[in-house]
Amino acid sequence: QVQLVESGGGLVQAGGSLRLACATSGRTFSTYAAGWFRQALGKEREFVAAISWSGSLTYYADSVKGRFTISRDNAEKPVYLQMNSLKPEDTAVYYCAADARARVDQPTMASEYNYWGQGTQVTVVS
Repeated sequence: QVQLVESGGGLVQAGGSLRLACATSGRTFSTYAAGWFRQALGKEREFVAAISWSGSLTYYADSVKGRFTISRDNAEKPVYLQMNSLKPEDTAVYYCAADARARVDQPTMASEYNYWGQGTQVTVVS
């Protein structure tokens, strides 16, 4: 069974930065596309960013474009989400998602991903 484990969340002031990491454990994928989603209190889960297996394709929500960067080095390394210029509205639980395909058809859709982490809290204070 593949497990996804997020880390790197925390409390930060507006304008600050955090880097989230998503690592796999248990039975590992030979190939997987990954994404980050977030859910603020009282709101629906929303897409943040996604990356293909090769790393050559990346996708971002308009609300984070230019501030967040998703990246990966190789299969053994975590998928990262570098978050800069954080705003209070970025406060949410951030979830890592993955699917055992080189890339998913609709990377912004949560339904495309079959594996999910437990989430990590990001809180941005002004």
